Parts: sequence; C-alpha cells; structure tokens
Amino acid sequence: MPLQRVCGIVLFLSVCLTSFTPPCNGGNILVFPVDGSHWINMKILLEDLHARGHNLTVIRASSSWYIPEQSPLYTSITVQMDQGFENFFDVFLADIMRAQREGASAYTFFKLTKDFLTMITEVHSMWSDVLVQIFDDENMTKSLVDSKYDLMLTDPAIAPGVVIAKYLKLPVVLNVRWIPTGEGHLQIAPSPVSYIPMPGSGLTDKMNFIQRVKNMLFYILLLVQQRQVSPSYNAVCDKYIEGGCEINSLLQEADIWLFRSDFVFEFPRPTMPNVIYIGGFQCKPAQPLPADLEDFVQSAGEHGVIIMTLGTLVNALPKEVANEIASVFARMPQKVIWRHKGERPSALGNNTMIVEWMPQKDLLGHPQTKVFVAHGGTNGVQEAIYHGVPVLGIPLFFDQFDNLVRLRERGAGIILQLHDVNGPSFEQGLNEVLHQDSYRQNMQRLSRLHKDQPMSPMDHAIFWVEYVMRNKGAPHLRTEAYKMPWYSYYSVDVLLLLLTALTLLLLSTLAVFRFLCCRGRRKSKTKQH
Repeated sequence: MPLQRVCGIVLFLSVCLTSFTPPCNGGNILVFPVDGSHWINMKILLEDLHARGHNLTVIRASSSWYIPEQSPLYTSITVQMDQGFENFFDVFLADIMRAQREGASAYTFFKLTKDFLTMITEVHSMWSDVLVQIFDDENMTKSLVDSKYDLMLTDPAIAPGVVIAKYLKLPVVLNVRWIPTGEGHLQIAPSPVSYIPMPGSGLTDKMNFIQRVKNMLFYILLLVQQRQVSPSYNAVCDKYIEGGCEINSLLQEADIWLFRSDFVFEFPRPTMPNVIYIGGFQCKPAQPLPADLEDFVQSAGEHGVIIMTLGTLVNALPKEVANEIASVFARMPQKVIWRHKGERPSALGNNTMIVEWMPQKDLLGHPQTKVFVAHGGTNGVQEAIYHGVPVLGIPLFFDQFDNLVRLRERGAGIILQLHDVNGPSFEQGLNEVLHQDSYRQNMQRLSRLHKDQPMSPMDHAIFWVEYVMRNKGAPHLRTEAYKMPWYSYYSVDVLLLLLTALTLLLLSTLAVFRFLCCRGRRKSKTKQH
C-alpha cells in the first residue's frame, strides 16, 4: 500500500477519534470540606476531579488535623482557627463512652443531648467567626472574586461553604449526608414522621404507635437543634450578604445534592430530582496487602480473619472493655487484625495483631476476611456492603447506631451497645455472625444490588458536578416549595377557604329550609283562620 494512502487513512482515523471524544474543559472549583472522616470521602471525590483536569482550591482551617495545606491535588486557602475540633470530640467521646458504660437512662440521654447541642453550637459559632475573618479580609475576598470560580463544592455538615457561595454568587454542589440540623433529606424532601425514622431514633420505617411517638419527639429535638445552630450564622448573613440570607434557605437553593447513601442501604422515602445518590462512591476493588499483612492473613488458614476498627475519631475503647474483647479474640481460631492506639490490652492473644492503621478497604475485600467489627460509620458500613462482609457493630455516637440498624434490619449485622459489651456477649455476637451463614449471604446480596448499576457512583458524581459547571447551575431541578410559607406548603389556607365555603353553603341551605318551613307554617295558620 502506498505510503501516502497509509498516511491518509491514519489521518482520517485520527480525525474521527478526535470528533468522537467528548470535550474536557477543566473547571475552576472552590471546595469547602469538613474535617475528620468527612474529609476522607471528599478527598476521594477531589482525586477524580483532579484526574479529569479540574482546578481545585480548598478552604481549610489552620488547626485542621486531616486536611493538609500542601497537596498535589489542590491549592489551599488557610484561614486562622486557634482551636481544633479534635479537642471537642476527644472530650465528647470520653463523656459519651463513660455514660454508655453506666447504662441507658433518661438522665443519661438528656445529659448527652445537652452536651451534644452545646458542642455543635460552639463549633458553628467558631466557623461563623471564620466567615467574619474571611469577609473582613479585603485581599482574601478580592482574590476569591478575581479567581472566577465555576462552582462551590461543599459538605454542608457545617454551613460556611453555602454562605461563601452566596457571597460569590456561585452554583452549589453539596457532598452531603448531614446538614447542621440533621439528615439532608429533611431539608428538601417530604419526610412524614409516620414512617421516616428521625436521626438518633434507632427506628426503622415500620413503626408501631409508641415508636411513632418516639419518632415525633426526636423530630422536635431536631427543631430545637435548628434553633440552636441557625443564630450562629444569622448575624454574618445580615452583615455581609446582600439582602440577607438564612442557612436553611441557602441549603435548599443548592443545585445538586450528591447524597452519600442509596436505597440498597437506606429505607425507601420521598426524594427530589436534584438529589443524586452516590452511596459507596469511595469503594474500589481491593488492592494487594503489604507483605507482612498478607503473610499474617494467609496464616489463618481455613478459619479466616476478623478485622476490627472504630474509625478515625476513636483510638481506643475503655480499658476494661478492650481487655474483655482481647480475651475473646485470644480464644478464637481466627486471626485478628485490630486497629487500637490505646494501652495494649493485657489479655491479648498470639493470634491478634495490633496496628495503628490498616488498609481497611483492601482487608474487607480479601477473601480471608470473615467478620468486620466496627463502630458503624457511614464509610465503613458502605465498604462492608461493597465487599459483602457481615458486621458486628458497636455504635458510639452520631449516626452510627442508625447505620447499624439498617444493616440489622436487612439481616446483615448484629448490634452490641457499649454498655452491654462484656466477654460473654461479645463472644456470642461474634460467633453468631461467624457461623450463621445468613449474615454473610444477606450482606453479599446487598453487595450484588449495590453493584448492579448502569454507572458507577463516582462517575455519577463527576457527571453531575460537570453538568452544573456546563449549565451554570441546575435551577430547573430545584423545587420552589421552600419559598412557600408553612401555611401554603401544607395548604392550610386552602383548607380554611374550603371549610369556610362549605360552612357558608351549609348555613345558607339551613337558612333556606328554615325560611321554607316558616312560610309553610304561616300558610297553614292562615287557612285555619
């Protein structure tokens, strides 16, 4: 074949391939994340956005313990914050574990609720001070405006991201499961208390009368929390945002909600067209383990491996609980890998490896892993579902009990409350999950359902971020319901009008009948005379 003809064919194919390749114009994205475990999944989303050519700028606190100032993924803007949140959580965790060990009671519940409200109020107050610092810094605000960002990507568990977006007039994408006043759906979607379990209630979508009463009380508690949190930002909104603003409305104005859950895990409920479910978006196939871990795992033989971790915020359980657990592990034929940073338990057996960090995803995806002993954090639960590993849960705080209730309801896990954890109860729960095949079968069924999607959750998330940038927002997907006063939303005014009309109609009918009856009586009397 002549060289000119070959070159022509190659050129033609190159043009064709180029024409079929979708354009990839990198966007300029401002990111306001939340520290701790929330940052872990935000970082995974940022890695994919960076790989696709987007330019990222992350606003972080100087006291951040997870979000580094220097990163190949993003440019950082560091705002001054003298006190880190780690101190808040350390004190709160110590109190909550001590209270749980003392046993459940009304007094304990109200004390923990009060401490929680105090803590979150202080956290939001600190972040409102950071907003003042940002808006009062003319150089910083000028730099933010001049950067001409295409989008704000933020985790709304704290509110500064949506306030800054309002100031800069940016479209907003939320990487969300929690908002300052509860679970995200409660802000934008109809949430009947009759079958939507409120956060913290530990209920399912099947409630008897007493449970519905309990659910209503937890809903009232969320309203109290909202009244605690909103004032932290009101003064900032009034001072710096043209026309003022209100946090709940800012959240409702967000273009897209990337929701870190799905209906394999969550109970069915009403939703909205701008809620995009990306549950398990951080999950990936397991990678090979480090050599020392692989050798340890393979040495377990047919019995397999148990892994245990209580997440990023909890380094260790109370000493007596850790010793009870260690003694149970020592009697098991399985090998155990335990993330534990506290005092080494005295009852530790030769079959247990204590580590300060573990490649959790890769261990969960290893065929030797039989059970995951966990606190029930969202990331860990979704990774367990992805890899089909049943869970023995020890919930400690926040959403962990509710997450584990969803696994228990689907027959994929067992819950042990901290005040119930002792040698016999822990051993019984562990053996039940290990030896009753139904737990593994149910979890593997959830895994199959989760993976049976036309598009991966991560690709889904990236598509909608880029969709908002391409279209300068997505207002056509937002409901206008949040702009309605409560009496219009619930049609109270319409109901009153209809009741008034019906009442007038009934009164008019009665008046006509009364008139006719009286007229008939008068005629009768006239005839008698």
